Amino acid sequence: MATVTANPPRIGLPGLLKNRVLGKLVLLAVVAAVLVPLANARWASGSWPHALTVDLSKPLGSASDWIIDNRDSHPLFLYFFGYISNAVVVSVRAVYLLLLAAGWAGVSAAAGLVAWRVAGVRLALGTAAAFLACGLLGMWVPTMQTLALMVVAVLFSVVLGALLGLAAGLSDRVFRALRPVLDTMQVLPAFAYLLPVVLVFGIGVPAAVLATVVYAAPPMARLTALGLRGADKEVLEAVESLGTTARQRLVTARLPLARKELLLGLNQTIMMALSMAVIASVIGAGGLGDRVYQALASVDVGAALTAGIPIVLLAVVLDRVTGAAGAGQDAAERPGGRAGWAYVVGATVVVAVAARLLGRQEWPSTWTVHFAQPVNHAVDWMTDHLYSGVPVVGGTADWAAHFTTWILDPMRSGLQWLPWWSVLLIVAALAWVIGTWRTALTAVLAMAATGVLGVWKPSLDTLSQVLAAVAVTLVIGFATGIAAARSDRVERLLRPVLDVFQTMPQFVYLIPVVALFGVGRAPAAVAAIVYALPAVVRITTQGLRQVDPAALESARSLGASSTQQLRQVQLPLARPALLLAVNQGVVLVLAVVIIGGLVGGGALGYDVVFGLAQGDLATGLVAGAAIVCLGLMLDRVTQPTERRAKKGA
Repeated sequence: MATVTANPPRIGLPGLLKNRVLGKLVLLAVVAAVLVPLANARWASGSWPHALTVDLSKPLGSASDWIIDNRDSHPLFLYFFGYISNAVVVSVRAVYLLLLAAGWAGVSAAAGLVAWRVAGVRLALGTAAAFLACGLLGMWVPTMQTLALMVVAVLFSVVLGALLGLAAGLSDRVFRALRPVLDTMQVLPAFAYLLPVVLVFGIGVPAAVLATVVYAAPPMARLTALGLRGADKEVLEAVESLGTTARQRLVTARLPLARKELLLGLNQTIMMALSMAVIASVIGAGGLGDRVYQALASVDVGAALTAGIPIVLLAVVLDRVTGAAGAGQDAAERPGGRAGWAYVVGATVVVAVAARLLGRQEWPSTWTVHFAQPVNHAVDWMTDHLYSGVPVVGGTADWAAHFTTWILDPMRSGLQWLPWWSVLLIVAALAWVIGTWRTALTAVLAMAATGVLGVWKPSLDTLSQVLAAVAVTLVIGFATGIAAARSDRVERLLRPVLDVFQTMPQFVYLIPVVALFGVGRAPAAVAAIVYALPAVVRITTQGLRQVDPAALESARSLGASSTQQLRQVQLPLARPALLLAVNQGVVLVLAVVIIGGLVGGGALGYDVVFGLAQGDLATGLVAGAAIVCLGLMLDRVTQPTERRAKKGA
């Protein structure tokens, strides 16, 4: 007779501790209960301990002096960096002279014809009109300077990014090695790229181009690798069964299958290169960015807007043309058929030669529209009537002062009052709750590095500005995204506005902010809010619209109201998208808060600007390194677990 043996009962965890997040919180509470009294007994002050600080000013100053002293004599500079610098200068100058030789008529015709070839007549007319508008504003020569720098930087970025992406797409080992590097570079503010190249190449076009290349190459590398690794395996197996070599499979199958990702990478590289080329005016890039920078330095809003409009037009045109190329038809189906590019080149040459023969190579000065002075008059009127003293609502200066007094100052004081170890504990808790212990360790080490570098208080000042701006961005962005997700009409109205705002370089956002709010920390935060809003709205809208319709239909069948459907179905199911929106909002806000150092934002941004302006590379490099650490910490703390799982982290 068989005997039945009863299994011993399992001892389960209490109900609340079965939840992964709650279990982590309980463990953190236990650890804090033990460590906090010990840490408070030794380090009760909010200041970072001097004993844990590493003074890098002397070694960085010595390194800077050595580089400056040996830049014209050491073989490393003469036969390596010197050749790179000369190649960049020659390339940019050649493209610039070619653009000038083509003249305004030839360049405008070429731009319009390329747009026609890619997407048809409508985009061609808009592209030609955008280039003509640059001339009407009196910015033709600066536009050509920026375009020449852009062409060279994008070419180098695409080549470098494609080679790295090709290696990562074909080799798992290279992919694993490159992934954390690309992840880190993706969250770094643009300003962080300026100082290292200035240290090696000095102020000028070579440093600007190379900083742009380093900043713009990662999207091309990442998307190239993604496209190659995501190619249809059945197609690859079919091609391999025909006896093809690895090179033949790459050329005939992998690259054609990754076409959309490659063109998307080109689009992202162009947009990031334009943004960086404008910011690089701080280190001598020239062109439109230099005009904006000089105008902002003298608070000449009219001149800044005159140079800013062509930047926006270039951004919109380049985004539309490259986007259409990625989503367009095959070569035979496009306007002009397979011989379309020959028509483009021929027509451009004819127009350029005709303009030269007619003596119309340079933009006629009589065709220039000057509106800087009217804009400055409007700004003066706004300063007199809107800046302060507006009945009931007050003025823009009052809003900026209230935002600084009621939000920025208390948040900065609170963060700087907290003991340094408690800040690290909070960072660890947030990163661990949302991710893994590796995420928490990375975030804590990154935040602690700002203290080790000796810029703990400026880092907390920058952090307070980022947190305040992110809070406002998320409130407005989530509300707007929910409205757009629930109404097709609202989404249609918002789409062109978001398209324009999302293609504008970061530098341009400072122009209207300075006009309305003057200079200070609040205007820098406002610029960051406006810059980050489009991404948050888009991601929120997309996440809510992609919620499973069956879940919504089930909720409606149970009698749930529209608000209940939003709270109990859409928002929980869209959680990954909302977390991604938070992450992108934080990264984008940090990028502009740092640039806000140009308009009185202070903290780390000011240190970077001061280091660049005064040649104090030690101060600038330390601040740049702290910005990198702060960006890495914020990305890890706000990076959703689902996103990390997709990355394989």
